[in-house]
Amino acid sequence: MIAPSILSADFARLGEEAAAVAGPPGEGADWLHVDVMDAHFVPNLTLGLPVVQSLRAATDIPLDCHLMIEDPDRWAVGYAEAGAYNVTVHVEAAADPVRIARDIRAAGAKAGLSIKPGTPLDPYVEVLRHYDTLLVMSVEPGFGGQSFIPDVLDKVRRARHLVDTGHLTLVVEIDGGINADTIEAAAEAGVDCFVAGSAVYGAEDPARAVRALRERAANAAHRAHA
Repeated sequence: MIAPSILSADFARLGEEAAAVAGPPGEGADWLHVDVMDAHFVPNLTLGLPVVQSLRAATDIPLDCHLMIEDPDRWAVGYAEAGAYNVTVHVEAAADPVRIARDIRAAGAKAGLSIKPGTPLDPYVEVLRHYDTLLVMSVEPGFGGQSFIPDVLDKVRRARHLVDTGHLTLVVEIDGGINADTIEAAAEAGVDCFVAGSAVYGAEDPARAVRALRERAANAAHRAHA
């Protein structure tokens, strides 16, 4: 799955930018990744709930809301109630991640848990049993356009093993520095969903860029399992 990140889109034209990655049925973006930043948990400020509500009304693409904010225990449910398909919180910011997952799901969305590049996976394996998505950050959260950190693929491989052996049931997602040069290694490691910002919205034809990235990922995953 490919989830274009609107952090790299034109914020003055979000409805049009969503339409630009929709593509023909079955070929466009699978999710639309929405980075919510509060200038506290990360040193950047982006958009919040009102923009997500407006975007939900402007596109049929499922919204993948990534909350890089303090106190997600308080705010996460609002994004689920606004119609987000998947609401992801950071384990580093969550006071009670198990309760957050339950509350997000009760509000009608999938629940995602994100870990920063320096955060280990193993201490949270039991917590992840309550989640639908694991978002592995392959850059430090807060800004787009950063370089991919290949060391995080060890966590992806560990997560993939846990899913393949039945210990976890979730989508393995990666966010940060994903482009034509890095997506193959991430796919070979076992990623299911790839967040891509500038690689999509920096392209002349964003929908074509989505298709090209998906093809690269699929081919790499096939080679890895051949």
